[in-house]
Amino acid sequence: MSESILKLEQVSYRYPDGTCALDRCSLQIGTGSRTAVLGANGAGKTTLFLHLNGILRPAAGQVCWHGTPLEYSRSGLRELRSRVGLVFQNPDSQLFSASVREDVSFGPLNLGLSEAAVCELVGQALQAVGMAEFTDKPVHNLSFGQKKRVCIAGVLAMQPDVVVLDEPMAGLDASVQRELLHVLDTLYTNGMTIVIATHDLDFAYGWADQVIVLQSGRLLAQGRPEVVLEHPDVAEELGALPFVAELTRHLALNGIDLCDKGYQPRSRHDLLTALGARSNQEEKP
Repeated sequence: MSESILKLEQVSYRYPDGTCALDRCSLQIGTGSRTAVLGANGAGKTTLFLHLNGILRPAAGQVCWHGTPLEYSRSGLRELRSRVGLVFQNPDSQLFSASVREDVSFGPLNLGLSEAAVCELVGQALQAVGMAEFTDKPVHNLSFGQKKRVCIAGVLAMQPDVVVLDEPMAGLDASVQRELLHVLDTLYTNGMTIVIATHDLDFAYGWADQVIVLQSGRLLAQGRPEVVLEHPDVAEELGALPFVAELTRHLALNGIDLCDKGYQPRSRHDLLTALGARSNQEEKP
C-alpha cells in the first residue's frame, strides 16, 4: 500500500445507548487510493466515516492524519474538514441552503475566502460534477441524483485531499450511477483519495485499489480486492463472492483458465475482454 493519509489505531467508540460501533479498530487509507469499505449493516462503516473527519472523537485509540494524531480544537477540526470531505448517504441531510450556488458556497465562505475566490471554486466544483447549468436552481427542485452531485460539489469546493462517500450509489438508477462513477474516477485521476462505503461487492471488486471489511466494529480484512473478497471468511461474512470472481472460478473448473498468465478479471469488461482474447487465440491456426 502507498503511504497512509488516514489511519485508525485501536479506535473504540460507543454510542450513548450503549451500542459499541467501533471496537479496537485499526486500519489505514493509502494516499491517492480508491478504497471501498464493506460490511453488514451495523458493522461500523458510517461510524468509521464520522471519525475520519472529526465529527466523532474516539473513546479510546487515535485517528492520525499523515501519521499525526488529530487535533480536536476548533482550528484543528476546521483544518481537517477542509482536507477530508464527507458526503452523507442521504443528500437531504447535507443540503440546507435555498439554491445550489448558496449551498456549494457555504464551505469556502467559512474558510474566509474572498467572494471572487469562492465564486471561482463554486464554478469549478459544479463543472466537475456536471451541474454547472443548475447553479441558480432551488435545491428542492433537484432530483435525488442531482442532489447527491451537489453534495459532492460542496465538498470539492473546499479543495480537499480526501473525499469520503457513504453509499453514494444508493437510490440511483444505472445511468446516474455511471455518471457519478465518471466524476469519482476523474477526481482519482487528478490525485484525490476516494473512500466509499458500499454493499455492492461487484462494484468494490472492479473499482477499488483496496477494500476494507468491517465486522462488528473491528477490521476483518484489508487489502487488494481480488485477495480479500475471495477469502472464505470474508465471503462468509458478506454472504457471497463477487460475480466475476465466482464465474472465473467456474470457468477454470471447466477448462477455461482466464488467470493462466497472471491476469485476473475484476469487472464485467475485464471478463469479456479476457474471453474475447482467449477466443481469438484459439481461432488462430
